Amino acid sequence: MPSAETTRASVHEPELVRPTKDDEVAASGSELIGGPIGRRALLGTSWWTPVRVVALLAIGMFALGMVQKLPCYDGGWFFGASSQYTHACYSDIPHLYQGRGFADGLVPYFDKLPGDMDYLEYPVLTGVFMEVAAWLTPGSGSIQDQEQIYWMVNAGMLMVCAAVIAVCTARTHRRRPWDGLLVALAPAFALTATINWDLLAVALLAAAMLMWSRGRVLAFGILIGLATAAKFYPFLLLGPLFLLCWRAGKWREFGTALLGAVGAWLVVNLPVMYFAPEGWAKFYNFSHDRGVDFGSVFLFVSQWLKLTITPDAANAWALIMMLIICAGLSAVTLTAPRRPRFAQLAFLIVAAFILTNKVYSPQYVLWLVPLAALARPRWRDFLIWQACEVGYFLGIWMYLAYTTSGDAHKGLPTDGYQVAIAVHLLGTLYLCAVVLRDIFMPERDPVRRAGDDDPSGGLLDGAEDVFVLGTAARPPRHAAHFDGYPPVDWGDRNATSGDSSL
Repeated sequence: MPSAETTRASVHEPELVRPTKDDEVAASGSELIGGPIGRRALLGTSWWTPVRVVALLAIGMFALGMVQKLPCYDGGWFFGASSQYTHACYSDIPHLYQGRGFADGLVPYFDKLPGDMDYLEYPVLTGVFMEVAAWLTPGSGSIQDQEQIYWMVNAGMLMVCAAVIAVCTARTHRRRPWDGLLVALAPAFALTATINWDLLAVALLAAAMLMWSRGRVLAFGILIGLATAAKFYPFLLLGPLFLLCWRAGKWREFGTALLGAVGAWLVVNLPVMYFAPEGWAKFYNFSHDRGVDFGSVFLFVSQWLKLTITPDAANAWALIMMLIICAGLSAVTLTAPRRPRFAQLAFLIVAAFILTNKVYSPQYVLWLVPLAALARPRWRDFLIWQACEVGYFLGIWMYLAYTTSGDAHKGLPTDGYQVAIAVHLLGTLYLCAVVLRDIFMPERDPVRRAGDDDPSGGLLDGAEDVFVLGTAARPPRHAAHFDGYPPVDWGDRNATSGDSSL
């Protein structure tokens, strides 16, 4: 029978990383609430666990984002074209309630729309989300009343998604739950959360990352498939996962994840694909045919050099750039001194897709926020990037205010908007560069500095390499000695600091 000494909570539960001890910016910020946590603090003895704190702060910040939309809710969405831009409170949600037939009871993908968009141009699972919100919206009252309620209903549903994202991010790295604060307190997250329906896909992807970190491979695949049925980008994570499983020899696990993803995507899409093929294909045709649009590197180049870039040319260049980046990430994955963490590569591949896309809507930052919190959990770098994204958020609305205000020219002219695009691109590239540096210098990685290998890697955490190239094929394969932390043999699952059970 085990003694009390061997059944202490510390034996079974990992020691949490304290951000006020581990991060200088977090320590400075904590002065607002009394300073860094002391060494005599009693942790785990209160209802206020890190995950609960993160969830409540995420809900609070989401509510503040809703308050920021108040000028539009009271009239900006309905009266005057430029008011919703000058107040930076635009949202697609109320406009599409009538514009995509929900006010008239039309069925997405099956019923043709009377306007310039013949079918709903969103993936199927997002269309279901929109339709459910329409069912919950009363059909009485003026169209303005209905659109206001529709936005409120969607905001409530999206708030649940925001809480799920924050909680899943906080729980993915078991020893670092406070990293969820990066998501909960991200200013760009709060500002863009109710512009569109992206949070549904982001929540499914965050849950998928949590499932993978717990070794639940099939659940991960199913959630990735559902996320891809809500938004196109989540399937990209299967590419880095393939490379990581190749390097670790985890072919069975990758196959299970892939089958789960394909199966879940088909379950959602096949019925609509079969019974309403034209409506189902609208999202893909629209994505292919749309021209160069706001926030993209293509718009920056076309405005700066006064060039006309056709949709076909933009598609071709985007594909070429994405293939080059994928080849580069493949080389990085197979030649890095230690196998990169899954979250690092997930962030990089999604960032690459954003940077090479034909359009960058301001809410696309939501795709990166939880991945950035897992890939580079450092407040300084995260806030630098967030400042750039907030700058772009303000820049695009002021530019639209300028273009819709006629001779009044209220807002930001084209030259100023180009600066906003450049700030967004440089901010994202900066965070990518820091993550790449962490891959090649694991002693600089905030997660690996404490001796962990890949807390979000699930079955990859602590696994030995079976296929590597270049310098990765030569020992030593451990983190460098840094700030008092001992070297860790990442291939040894029984090492004290790298125990995958944590």
